[in-house]
Amino acid sequence: MIPDSRIARAQYRNSIKKEFFRKSIHLCSALIPTLLAVAYWPILACLGCMLCAYIVSELFRMHGKPLPVIARVTEAASRKRDENKFVLGPVTLVLGIIVTALIWKGDAARIGIYALAFGDGLASLAGKILGRMRVPFTRGKTVVGSLTCFVAVFCSAFAVCKDARIALILAGTAMVVELMPLKDFDNLIIPIVIGGIAQLLLYCQR
Repeated sequence: MIPDSRIARAQYRNSIKKEFFRKSIHLCSALIPTLLAVAYWPILACLGCMLCAYIVSELFRMHGKPLPVIARVTEAASRKRDENKFVLGPVTLVLGIIVTALIWKGDAARIGIYALAFGDGLASLAGKILGRMRVPFTRGKTVVGSLTCFVAVFCSAFAVCKDARIALILAGTAMVVELMPLKDFDNLIIPIVIGGIAQLLLYCQR
């Protein structure tokens, strides 16, 4: 019989591997603003096609007929809470990027998408690996994860707007939103909210 401690360690290692894989996808979304600057509508169209393909794949998978490549990626990235369910995370991730790019302009959209890529992405990873102290009433969010989100959004926002005051406001807002127990819907809410506030602040700056 395998000792419980070994089973627990194996489960922990597996969860960390899944988290690295999931968040690598998050981090890759940081490339989208650069691609949008080169080919705005073609990139949005590609994202829309990817979203549709993923939804179709998940529907097939739920009916026991997984599509080879997409289903395997989904299973590799899915968490325990996603077992035997439609995995919603990729849908809200792509929708968050598309909506942010459509409704906010230039630098504001860039900041919003970076907040999703770096803030939310690194917060979850840091919290999973280093987080010990939990934040009450947030369903498991950690102090380390929240601080990581703050720092990541501040740095990425400042890199775009070059204004520390604006970057601080955006980082603080992102940290508060990330703390909310939104599950996969944070992928949708964070870039839209941060992009909207960034657009307002950048407009007032002029």
